[in-house]
Amino acid sequence: MSVTRFLAGFAIGAAIGAVAGVLLAPQSGEETREQLGKMATDLADKTDATVQDIKRKADNLISDAQEKSEEIIGKLQDMLNKDKSEEA
Repeated sequence: MSVTRFLAGFAIGAAIGAVAGVLLAPQSGEETREQLGKMATDLADKTDATVQDIKRKADNLISDAQEKSEEIIGKLQDMLNKDKSEEA
């Protein structure tokens, strides 16, 4: 099982548990709706922060991969040029 799937399942389970806890708590409907609204806002904020973090990490990985590939291409070109100069 991948870490991403585990974390997604964990987050969904936590959200379901939190909603069930709020709905089953002994309080008025207005308080429950207010609490659910606040939970939804908090979840949306956390989700947005997580998405931004994932995007940042993905951008860093892509940038690193591009740098490495350019480095490898440069080394290959140097090797090819060296071989051509030795043949001449």
